[in-house]
Amino acid sequence: MISRKKTKQNSKKARHKLVPDKGHVYQWLLGVAAFIIIAVIVLIDMVPKLDLTVGSVAPETLYSPRTIRNNYVSGRLEKQAAEDAARKASQDPNNFEINQVVALDATSDVTTLFEIVKEKREDLGLWKNEEPGEGVDAEEATNPGINEQLPITADDIGELQGLAYEKIGVRISNRLAEVLLLIPASTLEEGMTGLAQIVGEFLKAERIAEEDVPANKAQMAAVVFDSSLPEEFIPEAQEIAVGLVKPNLTLNLEKVKEAERAAIAQVKPVMVKKESKIVGKGEVVNEEQIQILTDLGMLKTSSSYPVMFGALILLLLLFAGLFAYMYQYERAILTDVRLFGLLCLVSVLVVFLSKLMSVLSWPYAGYLAPVAMGTMLMAILVDSRLSAISAIAFGIIVGLFSGMELKFAVVAIVGGLTGVYSVSKASQRSDITRGGFIVGIALFFTIVAIGLIQTDGDLLKNSWVGLVNGLLSGVLAIGVLPYLETLFGITSSIRLLELSNPNQPLLRRLLIEAPGTYHHSIIVGNLAESAADAIDGNSILARVGAHYHDIGKLKRPYFFGENQFIPENPHDKIAPSLSTLIIVSHTKDGAELAKQYKLPQVIIDFTQQHHGTDLVKFFYHRALENSRDGEVEESDFRYPGPKPQTKETAIVMLADSVEAAVRSLSKPTAGRIDGLARKIIKDKLNSGQLDESDLTLKDLDTIAQAFSRVLSGIYHSRVQYPETVVEELQKKAKN
Repeated sequence: MISRKKTKQNSKKARHKLVPDKGHVYQWLLGVAAFIIIAVIVLIDMVPKLDLTVGSVAPETLYSPRTIRNNYVSGRLEKQAAEDAARKASQDPNNFEINQVVALDATSDVTTLFEIVKEKREDLGLWKNEEPGEGVDAEEATNPGINEQLPITADDIGELQGLAYEKIGVRISNRLAEVLLLIPASTLEEGMTGLAQIVGEFLKAERIAEEDVPANKAQMAAVVFDSSLPEEFIPEAQEIAVGLVKPNLTLNLEKVKEAERAAIAQVKPVMVKKESKIVGKGEVVNEEQIQILTDLGMLKTSSSYPVMFGALILLLLLFAGLFAYMYQYERAILTDVRLFGLLCLVSVLVVFLSKLMSVLSWPYAGYLAPVAMGTMLMAILVDSRLSAISAIAFGIIVGLFSGMELKFAVVAIVGGLTGVYSVSKASQRSDITRGGFIVGIALFFTIVAIGLIQTDGDLLKNSWVGLVNGLLSGVLAIGVLPYLETLFGITSSIRLLELSNPNQPLLRRLLIEAPGTYHHSIIVGNLAESAADAIDGNSILARVGAHYHDIGKLKRPYFFGENQFIPENPHDKIAPSLSTLIIVSHTKDGAELAKQYKLPQVIIDFTQQHHGTDLVKFFYHRALENSRDGEVEESDFRYPGPKPQTKETAIVMLADSVEAAVRSLSKPTAGRIDGLARKIIKDKLNSGQLDESDLTLKDLDTIAQAFSRVLSGIYHSRVQYPETVVEELQKKAKN
């Protein structure tokens, strides 16, 4: 961007505080006006209009100003579809999964039962007995019935039954309790350990619904019967295992929710068409109509004013943040009323177009907000970093349009940032078209990502809207760019490169009418471009400005040495004062010619400033020689100025003088070229011609190196061919 660089170089001359002088008053007025316009655009739909509630009588017939979704009816349809889908999903066996916790609980219950029995037997002194009962044979101990000769009582059996029910919720029979207390300890421990594993594996592997419990109890008994448990313990193990069989299927709630989402996505939204009647005059307003009026922002609600106030605060914070950023890092923009005005206009334009897209009847129109158009224009005409910051602000504002919907804000921000990147090196208008395509690709994938995250099939189907947004932004940027350049007097790099085309009318005239000057300007352009690039200046501006700096010589081309192709010099026949007048007038003539051909002011500056207020030494000294009294006004032999005001115009001044001087060297070696370049630069510095250009001493050293490198390549020594070789080459050429 051209004007920003120029303004930055002059920023040191601007006051550090934005005091309310005339220029800054204009900027404050522009900023306040932009804020008010943007606030009106954002808040206009939030202004409440009617005070109605359910049961009120409509004072007039109300029509919908735009097409919107009927959230009341659509919501009820979606709710009903979700309930039906959830009911079906809850009845689908495929949506049930084995709950591993049931198996773990059953395993724990067997272990707990074993611990209970062991503790009871230890209390009775029966844990270490290896026989079924002291003084009682095995058959008698393992058969049902309570024998008073056994070492246990009915109370012991009842206590064990109570503990089992309390701890694991299983009722065990008298016989099972008796056997558990009297069976050999080793058999009990081995059986219970194996049983815990069998029960756990069975409940982990089998799908058991409520109605399948009886069949699975029988299957469990069969599994225990065929197991490797101690044979004498198998009947007891079967009773315990069968008592632990219970349903182990759990409904997968995520699958139910997925079914609900799928059902909701299948519901076609009911729309309220634009200009369709919502409620008639004198009709009682129902709940559905209130919902529609609320969604349209036509009702006075208790939340309307707080929402507006919150949106206004957010806008104030955005403006304050942008102002603080510019004040801290881009103060030159704040001090230039043209650039600040351009920013305000582009911001208003982006917000206005985004608002238009948001009110379209199509539900995906919000994705068409042309934020990328604004950031591309800002990046080309003002500053890339500021345009990136603005992209975030624009995205938040787009989110405000859509009720702070994150997806619209994200798409707008991605588009804006991609727009900045895509035109960062734009050198021709086709690059903006390419940038629009890049933005479209980025937005396409962004919308696809949002659709996948929200499982929104319709959004995925309409993701092509991102491509349309990018292409639309590129087309709008190309169409608006020339008008902004003209309106604000800003010359973009694209415009500069167009001016550098040799087929431009002035350059074409220069080539035909003053070929020596044209050749000189091309070389000066190469020198200036190399030097500007070396000191991080605007190399494109320096080159193009150099191409046009001597166009004033078109008025009298043969009065300048590079266009004199005959031995006779017209200056030999006129007075030195007249010669000086002709020579210095080419700066004024160049400015007039540039204005005639409608060249931008930034190019006109080169025609006026490339000699500054320098002295025309040759004719000044001739005048001194011809003067009888030695009184010659030095001011009559100086260029009118002004002195170079920017780095680029100063570089062209130096390149102009160095190129002309080096061309006059008889044997231009690298050392002589470097020495002469540094001498000329030093003379310009000492004469004060560089005082207003912001060039530093380090810059001047870098410029001298760049000049020497380029000129050494142009005026390098050439191999001298022997005469015999030349003759042979000439003969070959003739043949």
